[in-house]
Amino acid sequence: MKRIIFMGTPAFSAPILETLVSQFDVVAAVTQPDRPVGRKRLLTPSPVKKVALKHGIDVYQPEKITQSTELEQLMALKADVIVTAAFGQFLPSKLLKTPTFGAVNVHASLLPEYRGGAPVHYAIWQGKKETGITFMRMVKEMDAGNILKQYRIPILPTDDVGSMFDKLSQLACLKITGFLEDLFAGNITEIKQDERYISYSPTIKKEEERIDWTGSAQEIDQKIRAFRPFPGTYTFLDGQRFKIWEASPLSVEQTRLALGNDAKTDVGPGTFVKLSSTGWLVLCGRNTSLELKQVQPAGKGKMSVADYLNGHGKKWQTGDRFDETNE
Repeated sequence: MKRIIFMGTPAFSAPILETLVSQFDVVAAVTQPDRPVGRKRLLTPSPVKKVALKHGIDVYQPEKITQSTELEQLMALKADVIVTAAFGQFLPSKLLKTPTFGAVNVHASLLPEYRGGAPVHYAIWQGKKETGITFMRMVKEMDAGNILKQYRIPILPTDDVGSMFDKLSQLACLKITGFLEDLFAGNITEIKQDERYISYSPTIKKEEERIDWTGSAQEIDQKIRAFRPFPGTYTFLDGQRFKIWEASPLSVEQTRLALGNDAKTDVGPGTFVKLSSTGWLVLCGRNTSLELKQVQPAGKGKMSVADYLNGHGKKWQTGDRFDETNE
């Protein structure tokens, strides 16, 4: 039975480890150190560590694997292959070269598109109709190795980062055993990434979480779904941060029909153009609009728009607007 070192950290990676354990000899699991989680900041193991411990697999948790004293121990395990999935660290060259079949990574995009740490976020944010997983050869440069196998999956208009991570993890679980068997049998043709189509998906910045109401309703909805359930999107209302978790985009024609004779699209983006006890329509760029569904006022939990407008939001009227600044 082939010997595998698995490296990964989040919930995306844990089912992949479960699949490998059922088919191969996983001799070690390498994951990030336990981190403080929640309001009480309780030290919590990663999802990958939990799976590894359940199966009696030795766990390594270096803060930086390139500087770790455990590096020599990992190299001494004489693994046939290293498999990584959202591990979050660069591997030193000498470790990449140690296994018989090298090191391969499960990347959640169709490389060379969206190299980097947030490929699923960017695919939804930029309105892609499909994404997928790439089994790739690991090299020193980030996500630059040869493509070994790719599998595609559609992005539905209702998908968010949470649902897509689940789907992509399931896809990886479905395909990884066959992929590794082909790799061990020498049945893989490596394909160099086409540098003309390289794009990147860097870590989301705090300022990018804010909604820009001058964008179209479709663009704003893509951002809301791309940042749900983490890190979330927000705007400002009455000087307070106001999160929007779910909404429906309306086209120019749909906006006109929704407003009827009350149509007022000559006001600025971010204006409340329709407000009732059950509905909240906000004007966006290009005369489109966004119907808000689930929101979270500052200091409160998530709630439906109906609950908000029948409670804390009673004071708002048609013609009011989200703040243009946070002051």
